[in-house]
Amino acid sequence: MMPSHEPHVVPGTERGIMVVVVGPSGAGKDTLMARAAKHFHGRPDVHFVRRVITRHHDAGGEDHLAVSEQGFASMEQAGSFSVWWEAHGLKYGIPSEVSVSLAAGNLVIANGSRSALHRFQAVFPRLKVINVTARAEVLATRLEARGRETHEDIMARLARGPLTVRGDYDVVDLDNSDSLADGERRMIEALDGCLAEIG
Repeated sequence: MMPSHEPHVVPGTERGIMVVVVGPSGAGKDTLMARAAKHFHGRPDVHFVRRVITRHHDAGGEDHLAVSEQGFASMEQAGSFSVWWEAHGLKYGIPSEVSVSLAAGNLVIANGSRSALHRFQAVFPRLKVINVTARAEVLATRLEARGRETHEDIMARLARGPLTVRGDYDVVDLDNSDSLADGERRMIEALDGCLAEIG
């Protein structure tokens, strides 16, 4: 379990930038984040957040801290999260320690959700959103390859789910329709741009 105390950082004093990466299923945000983390590995001013999630630790996907529903509730009550949200039957938390890294002027990157962006905006004064998307036909092909849904279900989901970020956010749209190398380059360029803003 993570520390229950909340870091003593005065809200609004963060010099760094919080980057939230969002995008629909099939867009490839997890893969691009993993590639970017490898690229920036060893840099003390770039921090990729390890989320707390109420799912098994070997469920696949990102490296996360797995906790039970009860454990998550205890951590939330103890102030262990800067931001938390619920989606698809799971709960996700961003550890409160990220405020310390932001106060030090670092770039902090978190895997987020479009539905939770208002929560991030309420907490982090310097917020950047990277919206990873892909053309509808590319998303459909990738989702079909997973074999979890029928073609009809996938097309219906894509038809009702907009790929844009709605709201007053500082957004960088990243089209990941082409090669992985192309998407990786665009992600690294976007993060380099954020580092340049920090100075």
